[in-house]
Amino acid sequence: MKFIRFLLFPFAIIYSIVTTIRNYFFDVGVFKSTRFEKPIIAVGNLSVGGTGKTPQIEYLIQLLKSNYKMGVLSRGYGRKTNGFILVDEAKNALEVGDEPLQFSKKFKDITVAVDENRVHGIEQLKNTDVLLLDDAFQHRKVKAGFYVLLTKYNELFSNDFVLPTGNLRERRIGAKRADVVVVTKCPTTIDALEKQELQQLIRRYFKGPIFFSSIQYADVLLSNNNTEIKTSDLNLYEVLLVTGIANPKPLEEHLSALNCRFKHVNFSDHHQFTEKEITDLKEKFTALKSENKMILTTEKDFVRLSNQLENLYYLPIQTSFLDDQEKFDSLITNYVEESL
Repeated sequence: MKFIRFLLFPFAIIYSIVTTIRNYFFDVGVFKSTRFEKPIIAVGNLSVGGTGKTPQIEYLIQLLKSNYKMGVLSRGYGRKTNGFILVDEAKNALEVGDEPLQFSKKFKDITVAVDENRVHGIEQLKNTDVLLLDDAFQHRKVKAGFYVLLTKYNELFSNDFVLPTGNLRERRIGAKRADVVVVTKCPTTIDALEKQELQQLIRRYFKGPIFFSSIQYADVLLSNNNTEIKTSDLNLYEVLLVTGIANPKPLEEHLSALNCRFKHVNFSDHHQFTEKEITDLKEKFTALKSENKMILTTEKDFVRLSNQLENLYYLPIQTSFLDDQEKFDSLITNYVEESL
């Protein structure tokens, strides 16, 4: 795979030139960026997939929803529809995408919508005080007021290259548009020296505040039959693990640390399950020999599978800042207060 990516290096140069020209045209006003009066926070990344945008969006919702009418706008990746759609529990992932549906189900008191045309989508959400734009760092047609750039601990954008040789959607200098950078999915054991080394790599392209966060797993599994199981009891079960996310390895490692016996069926990110695949999963579950058994998935996959599989559980996750959480929160809340 690495060799093939190396052979594609000329295409990466062409891609880099095209994205650089595009960004330049937005910077100098040849291409139009629309500004809005209300506070708009864009969360995104320079690389493709798996940086932890969903838990970061949920963190911001939790931070702000008590004081403001919150809205979340996404393009609805993977949906089979077009245009502006308000998300509610009557919708399904094929109509609105799995992540927007997850936000809507989890936070009843916010407005969630999808629209591939972000300018049009924002114009429809007039009853909100604050808007979060999901996966919108490269969406230059909207000029957000605050940009949160995410980069994975073990795959920093500063060490990467543009597609298809690397995983970057644009050149590393694009990080200068961010207001903060959050290094996500850090091990909780990371020390001050390693943080300093990572900051030095990032500061070649970004001079602002840098934060470090990890994924925190919940202590209980939740299900589609209103039952809960403590994660400490997972070693008593035989588990069929089903995932359709960009990087399931941290989840595998977490389950292994819990002495969980699991068989993993892995699909691509945002996978839409076919009837045959659902049937195959049911057969694999039936074939498990233990009397105590379950199907375990991620929260994002759960919104696509909950109506199709029985004995289905998911493990909630959330973003946890390793330090300077109050500083991060203040930057967000100050921006919102000053913009209203």
